[in-house]
Amino acid sequence: MSITSRTARTVRIVGVTSVGAALALGVAGNAFACSIGDFSAVASCDSNGKGVITVSDTDASRQTATVSVYLESNGADAKQVGVQTVKGTKKGATVSFPEDWTPKAQYRVRVTVAGILDTDLKAPLFAPDKACQTSETTPPASGTPKPSATPSSSSAPSATPSESGSTAPAAAGSNFPSPAAGTSNLAETGAGSSTPMIAGIAGGLVLIGGGAVFFGMRRRGASKNG
Repeated sequence: MSITSRTARTVRIVGVTSVGAALALGVAGNAFACSIGDFSAVASCDSNGKGVITVSDTDASRQTATVSVYLESNGADAKQVGVQTVKGTKKGATVSFPEDWTPKAQYRVRVTVAGILDTDLKAPLFAPDKACQTSETTPPASGTPKPSATPSSSSAPSATPSESGSTAPAAAGSNFPSPAAGTSNLAETGAGSSTPMIAGIAGGLVLIGGGAVFFGMRRRGASKNG
């Protein structure tokens, strides 16, 4: 059975088309394939002033990747900061690792995608030169003293009267009244008292008053008789 030239040409066209389609699919597959270049990491401070390491994944093929972060010291792993998984997107998906990093600290970021990747980022991660500062601040002390909850002892009213204002109690043991001022001195010295003279003057005034009344009544009786 002979193959005509027309048939041979048709077969050749189909083969070329198939090869082209295969190449196109290969290029497209490579364009969407997950690679270490789809990952990046940065050390920064969050809104609370705490250290954090953020890893971004811009894998458009949306492969699930396992990300491991290690603190480096003298070229070796000092500790594992943490392990998380991320599913990449064309716009970029991120995972964050809380880490109280010190300035210029070095970290190693490992990315593993089953059957595709198992390697570190192309360059090690270095923390910034300046440490994070917490946003929590202590309020300044107020210069105005707060009023006392209880009144001071100086302003509180006295519960009992002062001793200086109280009346001294009378001396006990004596039922006799105290002598008038000056009496004791006169008795002791023997000087004459003014009492007889006052009594004489009072008696004279009584006599004068009685005489005036008598003469007044007598004159009134005489006037009535006349």
